[in-house]
Amino acid sequence: MGGVSPPAAVPDPGQHDPGRRDPGLQPERTRLAWRRTTLSCTVVAVLAGKQTIHDGVTPAGVLAAALSALVWVGFLVVAHRRMRELGRARPEALGARRALTGVCCVLALAGFGVAVVW
Repeated sequence: MGGVSPPAAVPDPGQHDPGRRDPGLQPERTRLAWRRTTLSCTVVAVLAGKQTIHDGVTPAGVLAAALSALVWVGFLVVAHRRMRELGRARPEALGARRALTGVCCVLALAGFGVAVVW
């Protein structure tokens, strides 16, 4: 007659369901991480150029600043393409070639930044 029905199964929020995709949070976090990295690369490239001008213009300093600007532009291209891909409903995984290009750009930019300061 007036029995108590069993509680409905409520999914545990800590469980991972591979069939469900979080359409908003994960791509947004990844996009923000790319933007932070792009900002960091921009700061390094600008400081490398500033340091070159501040210490006097030498051929080695100009070369290091020019190479850091070139690598910075390369990283911007990789980051922009990735952020644009993340705007899609089902973004594709970052390919190994683009990932390697991004890593090489960041490492080269750090190296050129150190070379300018040194």
